[in-house]
Amino acid sequence: MNRLWRANARVVGSTDGREEEGAVSVVLAHGYGASQAVWHKLVPSLSQRHKLLLFDWDFTATGAGKDDQEVYTFGRFADELIAVMEERGVGASGAVVVAHSMSAMAACIAAQRRPDLFAHIFLVCASPRYINSEEEGYVGGFDEAAIQGMLAAMESDFDAWVKGFVPNAAGDASAVEHLSKSFLAMDPGVAVKLAKMIFLGDQREVLDGVKTPCTIVQVKADFAAPPSVAEYMQLRMKGTAATVEIIDSVGHFPQLVAPQQLLDILDGVLRLREAAAAAEHDAGSVEITDGIDVAM
Repeated sequence: MNRLWRANARVVGSTDGREEEGAVSVVLAHGYGASQAVWHKLVPSLSQRHKLLLFDWDFTATGAGKDDQEVYTFGRFADELIAVMEERGVGASGAVVVAHSMSAMAACIAAQRRPDLFAHIFLVCASPRYINSEEEGYVGGFDEAAIQGMLAAMESDFDAWVKGFVPNAAGDASAVEHLSKSFLAMDPGVAVKLAKMIFLGDQREVLDGVKTPCTIVQVKADFAAPPSVAEYMQLRMKGTAATVEIIDSVGHFPQLVAPQQLLDILDGVLRLREAAAAAEHDAGSVEITDGIDVAM
């Protein structure tokens, strides 16, 4: 398995010496067609108070996943997420992992495999299944014929598909140029393989095993992952405290078109995690009558 993509991982930001007070590290995991650059509107604010881990999955232009024999699965991405967190020393005391689009289900799997690394999973525009299932009453947003048609268009002329797909995914003209460059930087063969993994897959059973506290953030007008998917995910995550937040925006990339709304929700989660960590730290010591605190 190619690991050269890890060379693109970087840790930025500062905890300002607040680790002992429960400062929380943040991992930013981008989705399909993007790179770590997709977080550029969030990084300046987040890095003032938190240590951030950013990286590129190996399907980006800077990645190395262009081997025709490469096999992509959500489980593989979960293992790579765990590996990069360990290698960069992020998550030793539990990190808040912000996972966009396809990274969301990888994060759910990774949190089950290594719960010690994950204090909270923050899922942005997530979907465990894109294809509708009438017999189950599940609305994923697409019928299978539409997905097969999209995949055929990608295989036929990837560049033309990108030019048609990106404006809908962006939701705002201001994000089209950024995303077009990012999507077109992918190797077309790799892009199609990943698209099949994502759009034909069914990861709904993964939700049953999620134990890590979770925030599911969906965009009100996201053609790829409608709010009904977020509601389904919340109901199925019976093993944890899962909440849903809806951003009043359009498109599949709120970090580009509605960054402040996304930051506001994330900041609330981070402050709660810091308060919880600080409380745990305080509970770990007992005050002795002579005024000396002894760690438990």
